[in-house]
Amino acid sequence: MTTPSEPYALRLNIDYPEKLSRLTTAFRLILIIPIAIILAVLSATSDSTATVLRETGEVVSRATNAGGGIAVALFFATLLMILFRQRYPRWWFDFAREFTRFENRVGAYATLLTDTYLSTEDEQAVHLEIDYPDAKEDLNRWLPLVKWFLAIPHYVVLILLVVGAVFAIIISWFAILFTGRYPRALFDYVVGVIRWGLRVQAYAFLLVTDSYPPFRLS
Repeated sequence: MTTPSEPYALRLNIDYPEKLSRLTTAFRLILIIPIAIILAVLSATSDSTATVLRETGEVVSRATNAGGGIAVALFFATLLMILFRQRYPRWWFDFAREFTRFENRVGAYATLLTDTYLSTEDEQAVHLEIDYPDAKEDLNRWLPLVKWFLAIPHYVVLILLVVGAVFAIIISWFAILFTGRYPRALFDYVVGVIRWGLRVQAYAFLLVTDSYPPFRLS
């Protein structure tokens, strides 16, 4: 486990907004619909057959994805590549990182952390960095098989934290409508919960690190 002085493999920071629009906050659930549809299409479950190729062009496997969605498909493909070849292809990593960044821009907008309408490319107020791992040096080839299980204590804690975050967002919605500001303590808490969940995601599902996620919001 990393200590507070050691940066984790995934780091999230969201710029604190000094002033937020009361109007766009009031109608956030409507305004987010177009970009939410785009995210839903990208993440949608589907029946598709994918051919996975080695870098040499040799066919490794042909798998049918019957509903896992793009994130699940990427997880299993990465798991198999680390397990059998001890590789984490850079283009897989780059795609997973950019998709995760887009997801979190949508999440930040949905949770009122920013009122800047979403970009599918630009970083905007959400700064998410993920370290690219050296699969042979940094990753144990067998751990991906059990990381999802080892992270169970985090799931339990996150359920409680997310409940608290929902109440924080509701309170903040009213606060923004009346004052135009997101209470700083609630802002930091919601960002901390998102950060915590992302560290667990980096460990158990993106598989970019073997360092167990710390139990902290910061």
